[in-house]
Amino acid sequence: MEDTWNHYYNILFKISSITGAWPYLKLRTKIFRVTLRTTITLTILIPQLAYQFKCKKDMQCTFKAMTAYLLSFIAMLKVYTIQSNTRTIKNFIQHLLGYWKELQTSEEYEIMKSYAENSRRFSLVYTIYCFIAVIVFVLMSLIPYALDIVLPLNESRPFLPPYQGYYYFVDMQDYFFETISHGIVAWTVTVAGLVVHDCMFVTFVEHVCSMFAVVGFRYEQLLFNRNEEMKDVNNSSEISHKKIAFFVHTHREALKYAQLLENTFTTPFAIQMLIVTIEMSISLLQIAQGNEDTLEALRYIFYVFGQLIHLFFLSFEGQKLIDHSLQIRDKIYNSCWYSASIKLQKLIIFVMMKSLQPSFLSAGKIYILSLKSFTTVLQTSMSYLTVLTSMQ
Repeated sequence: MEDTWNHYYNILFKISSITGAWPYLKLRTKIFRVTLRTTITLTILIPQLAYQFKCKKDMQCTFKAMTAYLLSFIAMLKVYTIQSNTRTIKNFIQHLLGYWKELQTSEEYEIMKSYAENSRRFSLVYTIYCFIAVIVFVLMSLIPYALDIVLPLNESRPFLPPYQGYYYFVDMQDYFFETISHGIVAWTVTVAGLVVHDCMFVTFVEHVCSMFAVVGFRYEQLLFNRNEEMKDVNNSSEISHKKIAFFVHTHREALKYAQLLENTFTTPFAIQMLIVTIEMSISLLQIAQGNEDTLEALRYIFYVFGQLIHLFFLSFEGQKLIDHSLQIRDKIYNSCWYSASIKLQKLIIFVMMKSLQPSFLSAGKIYILSLKSFTTVLQTSMSYLTVLTSMQ
């Protein structure tokens, strides 16, 4: 069990421990790390808000400021979503570890391994992607400075700040390298909170999907004897009824944890979807207007691309949960249910009826996370873009 944990969940454990999100940390350690991370995030969030107030009625300046501090808000929201649901996180982790011990066959173990591997792969790729992206985003500010040295012009190229912020006591251009160093550290710490939230979310969704997959496999194999192919088990009706009762229990457990995910994340996701829609609309507006130089426009393109990746992964996991919850009925139907006794068939029908209603994840009980809804957000962002363009 320890080897399994180290292989599949060690990345999640390390990144959540470093950021103070791991629920089993000592209270003093947890408070210190969360406080430190919040303080560092505020060192970029407060200048971003100050830049917003500096804009006054300049809409172009306002939109620039919003793309910066809205991302900080999302990161802070994700951080405190995890912190405010410590008991739920513990519950999921305990159940995740305990569920490996409940597996009965090598096939079930392989099913569980495949979903755990999905979690591990996502955690690794997503963590590397986010940290590289934020470092590249900040270091793009060095390009004008480097070009002035390599290919000097009669005048200096326009200053590209690491992020949109305003310091009352410091000129970002005069303290350019100090600002870049601070930006790399602060944004890395800020994005780490976002990474932990998303990795935990995907790990838990994959775990619930694995539960549905294992239950579906058990129903498929219910009427088969592993020693004798396609052997009817009507003669052992009592054993079959006990199996059905056990399968119903594990199915209800999967439904319970799917609902627990929904209750935990629905409100934070509602706020995130609103912010993401506004962010993408404003970023697309900045690109469409073409008022920025090439590097600034490239930044907005990267920004939109990052938001699309983030939204796609959330929608994909939501779609995956819907599909797995509905596949129970298909797997039951594909089994030899017709070989069972009439009493057993009636029990199976009740299970199939329960599977007609999918489990899903939503944002505020309104927006259901799915691939179809993903396209809806894109359409909404384009609609907002049209409205914002007409206001210019």
